[in-house]
Amino acid sequence: MSSIKPPNVIVNDTTLRDGEQSPGVAFTTDEKVQLARLLEAAGVPELEVGIPAMGAQEQEAIAAITASLTQTKTMAWCRMSELDISQALNLGLDWVDLSIPVSRQQIRHKLNINPEQVLARCDRYVKQALDLGFQVCVGMEDASRADADMLHSVAAVAQAAGASRIRFADTLGILEPFRTREMIASLRQHTDLQIEMHAHNDLGLATANTLAAIDAGATSVNTTVNGLGERAGNAPLEEVAVALQVLNKGHTGIALPQLPALCQYALVASGRLVSPQKAIVGDAVFTHESGIHIDGLLKDVNNYQGFAPALVGREHTLVLGKHSGISAILEVYHRLGIELSDQQCEQLRSQLRQWSESRKCSPREADLRALAQPFIHALYADA
Repeated sequence: MSSIKPPNVIVNDTTLRDGEQSPGVAFTTDEKVQLARLLEAAGVPELEVGIPAMGAQEQEAIAAITASLTQTKTMAWCRMSELDISQALNLGLDWVDLSIPVSRQQIRHKLNINPEQVLARCDRYVKQALDLGFQVCVGMEDASRADADMLHSVAAVAQAAGASRIRFADTLGILEPFRTREMIASLRQHTDLQIEMHAHNDLGLATANTLAAIDAGATSVNTTVNGLGERAGNAPLEEVAVALQVLNKGHTGIALPQLPALCQYALVASGRLVSPQKAIVGDAVFTHESGIHIDGLLKDVNNYQGFAPALVGREHTLVLGKHSGISAILEVYHRLGIELSDQQCEQLRSQLRQWSESRKCSPREADLRALAQPFIHALYADA
């Protein structure tokens, strides 16, 4: 691991905005407040908490969230319009993200205007939001498909108007890390503003693209708990925060051991399931069955440990199954208080293979005891 001190990275979590845009996900106000409190308790410094233009109910929820927080800063998502910005007033918000398309495709076929009009809107509405007391982030929608000259022009206008940050949105999730690094590095050379990376996961690259953006000079990142978000979702908070620390790529100040409980609450509130092999928080990610791996872990945990599960408040678990070897069987049964011979382990290994193929899961303690019952009886008979 490099000894170079990593940069500070601001995590702006958008679970309560972009995360709730996941199809079928709808948080109650109480759930939003609880999620916000858990995010703050975990040390997340900024939250994007909603879209005021959605109406009175959304505004009431935003106000409840901001009132519940004591340290974490809050941001609302707005279009570049006078109405959207005015609806963000008096809700306790610190920031507004003023979003506008910057790709030729969306400028022409979504807004039906020209690039000069985009720049004029940026200048006008950034100044309006600043006059109302907000810090401003200019959200560059579809930035990954935009011309470099357009990105540089938007950044220049935003900076001149007084914005603090620009958001580079890979709206369609089409980037890969090398292109991400190239585009963010180019943008970094043309602006002194904070650069925020907003990555979508359509190609499964949101976390990788987020890390690449940090390498290239981005100073903040958008995340969502469990990777919630439209389509394939956004960069998962738990993956980004842990990867930045383990790989020494950035300091976030996030309390990593609190992430599993936060992610579990978000699962319940969202009504979503998570794969057992979901990085960081999946049930199986620190669970070992392979005989070769378990034998290596028992000899020295660092043989098969990229980072300690204790970093996120978890621990290694050994299970038996089709791929278990003698060392694993001896160890797991020893932990159950059952001592077996190598010969008995060989017999059990054959049974475990048949059991695993037919049941399609790992045996629980009761199953393991049942499988070993003949040997236990034999021990008592010999005694």
